[in-house]
Amino acid sequence: MKSDLQIKQDVEAELDWEPGVIASTIDVEVENGVVTLKGHPASLGEKIAAEQAAQRVGGVRAVTIELVVRLPDEEIRGDGEIANFAHSMLRWTTGLSEGAVRVLVEHGHVVLKGTVDYAWQSRAAARAIAQMRGVTGVSNQIEVRHLAEPEKISKDILDAMHRHADREARHIRVSVREGTVTLSGIVHSYAERAVARGAAWAAPGVGAVVDDLTVE
Repeated sequence: MKSDLQIKQDVEAELDWEPGVIASTIDVEVENGVVTLKGHPASLGEKIAAEQAAQRVGGVRAVTIELVVRLPDEEIRGDGEIANFAHSMLRWTTGLSEGAVRVLVEHGHVVLKGTVDYAWQSRAAARAIAQMRGVTGVSNQIEVRHLAEPEKISKDILDAMHRHADREARHIRVSVREGTVTLSGIVHSYAERAVARGAAWAAPGVGAVVDDLTVE
C-alpha cells in the first residue's frame, strides 16, 4: 500500500504530466489516501482535468476539490455573452433537441435546466458548457424523462460490469429507486470505480448515480 507521501508525489507528477493543467497553481494534500486539491485554476476545464488526473493515480481513495476558478482578465465574459454562446453550443451538440435545455447564468456560473430522454444527453450538455470560455462552474439540473424498471436497470449495470471487469463486479451492490442508481461496496482502485460508474451512467433509464463505493 502506498504511503500518503508517495500518493502526494504521484498526484503532483500526474498533474505536471497533464497538458490541461498548470500544476504550479495547485496544492496537493493527502491524508489516509484522501487527496485534497487546493488552488486557483484558470478555467473550469482545467479544474475538471485536475480532478480527473488525481483520480487516475493508484492508491487514491477519494478526491476532495477545493479549487476555485480564477479567470484571467482576458477570459472574463459577461453573463449575457456566456448565455448566448451556451445556447449556440447546445444547439450544435449531437443528440440534443433544440430548446430541450434552458440556460441560466450568474457571475459566470451556468445552471442547466430542462428535460431530455436519456442520462447521456444530460452529461453531454454539461460537458459542452464546461469547456466554454468565461464559465466558472456548471450546475446540471436537467431531468431525464425515460426511466426503466429498477430490476432491469440493475441487471443491465451488473451485466456491463461483468463484461468490463469481472473482479470488481463481484463486490459491488446496485440499488435503484426512481431512476437514481446507488453503487455501494468495495473496489481496489479509481480505475475500477470508474468502470462501475461508467456502467451505471450508460444503462438506459438512469437519471442520476450516487457513488458510495469505497476504494481499498
